[in-house]
Amino acid sequence: MTLMKKILGATATLAITAGAALADPAIIFDLGGKFDKSFNQAAHEGAERWAKETGGSYKDVELQSEAQREQALRRFAEAGYNPVVMTGFAFASSLEKVAPDYPDTKFAIIDMVVDQPNVRSVVFKEHEGSYLVGIMGAMASKTGTLGFIGGMDIPLIRKFACGYVQGAKAANPDARVIQNMTGTTPAAWNDPVKGAELAKAQMAQGADVIYAAAGGTGVGVLQAVADAGKLAIGVDSNQNYMHPGHILTSMVKRVDNAVYDAFNAGPDMETGLVVMGLANGGIDYAMDEYNKDLVTPEMLEAVEGAKAKIIAGEIKVHDYMSDNSCPVE
Repeated sequence: MTLMKKILGATATLAITAGAALADPAIIFDLGGKFDKSFNQAAHEGAERWAKETGGSYKDVELQSEAQREQALRRFAEAGYNPVVMTGFAFASSLEKVAPDYPDTKFAIIDMVVDQPNVRSVVFKEHEGSYLVGIMGAMASKTGTLGFIGGMDIPLIRKFACGYVQGAKAANPDARVIQNMTGTTPAAWNDPVKGAELAKAQMAQGADVIYAAAGGTGVGVLQAVADAGKLAIGVDSNQNYMHPGHILTSMVKRVDNAVYDAFNAGPDMETGLVVMGLANGGIDYAMDEYNKDLVTPEMLEAVEGAKAKIIAGEIKVHDYMSDNSCPVE
């Protein structure tokens, strides 16, 4: 371990052990940090919204290494924070160990299911939102070739990709979708240089609309696409503002609501499985002043029609995680 990592680790520990007021909530951000402009930042915005609306205070920490996961969970629980929220599937194994040791502490994990009596597991129907942005992407594409760039190659990100392909092919059965994952380790979430390289390679193959589901890596994707004068699709947070005129839409995953709801419930937070999708406002696509000139009335009509049919059960978007397969590629 380098000296800098030791210093950062010590800083994180000190931040956690500063002490909690009675039943203050806490949140642990995954690698990439709370200002990744994507998943972690959405979680941060939910925590900040809760603090501003209630006048309450909370503690947070940004992990610097994989080794800090279990340590952070234990220190927050020991310090009396309740509930303790964590962003990302990678906390699951640590939470499995820690939750039974602190039965009076409520934990909430986003993007994974941990079956413990004091844990709330929040998962999203990302495939539904990805289907919608796939429709928009295919309708906006001039070449008929779209791109998808994921972060870490895991079933969850394959779920985004599969939904996207299904939506694209619903709008244009002849559409081609080039898919690349950034890597197989957590570093894949925070590599904007690699994201830009992958985007350039896909554009060289004809892709003119690229969907990035890659955390901080996606920042590089969006930049490269904008620089080339093509269209990108953002993810998790509304990223339309980052490159006005070049981000067709964003597949919004309301991680902010998941954090806000957990903080708002406090120590009385109900545990168990929470599923957030189109029907309950947990997933959507973004429309605002930054992309209104890119989205035609025909696109809006198509995507709103599909959204209504998904909610009604008339369109069933295949969930890759149900069997680790995708009916269309």
